[in-house]
Amino acid sequence: MKLDEKITEIGDNHVGTSTETPLREDAFHQSEEEKRNKIKHHVGEIMHTLGLDMTDDSLRGTPNRVAKMFVNEIFSGLNPQHKPKASTFENKYKYGEMLVEKNITVYSTCEHHLLPIVGKAHIAYISSGRVVGLSKMNRIVDYFAKRPQVQERLTMQIVKELQIALATDDVACVIDAKHLCVNSRGIRDIESSTVTSEFGGKFKEINTRKEFLDYIKLDTKF
Repeated sequence: MKLDEKITEIGDNHVGTSTETPLREDAFHQSEEEKRNKIKHHVGEIMHTLGLDMTDDSLRGTPNRVAKMFVNEIFSGLNPQHKPKASTFENKYKYGEMLVEKNITVYSTCEHHLLPIVGKAHIAYISSGRVVGLSKMNRIVDYFAKRPQVQERLTMQIVKELQIALATDDVACVIDAKHLCVNSRGIRDIESSTVTSEFGGKFKEINTRKEFLDYIKLDTKF
């Protein structure tokens, strides 16, 4: 299938073409400053093409702000140098039950329209002898979210990273998020959200999975 035919076939559908973020081999040959300068130029060209007066005080700094936001903030997870170190520790207290961290805030960007994805992630694992600091799970979610994404891939990447760090398959993740490409354009359904899940190891068992999902439902507002 030709590239243009494949693009047409995908259309507005929520489809990911790879479980890994598609990056070119030369993705990091340019410095972040070089990337910001190029993005600044092209954003300015887009705004000019749209008919905006780029001499206006309110608009003049927009290309630079967008460039900094893309490189240093919302797409910073593309750079492996920003990957959080998932330090693990020996499970000396022999905690053998499920550990769940829920309601982790997700801010990501849909790779099809570059519009926000906003929601919550819920993560669980069962230790095989190692444990990870709680904040590291938040940081792992944030790192993989700060890329052009599809939610299915994001869910799988989070689970895979924790499986490697904890040396266990017993990891699960559920994400419930709103996609502004659905909520604010196209069908413009402001009520709908998307739920994705990835269950590894013991979480594929019905009882273990149900226990995890029951924990998510708990009201923990303080």
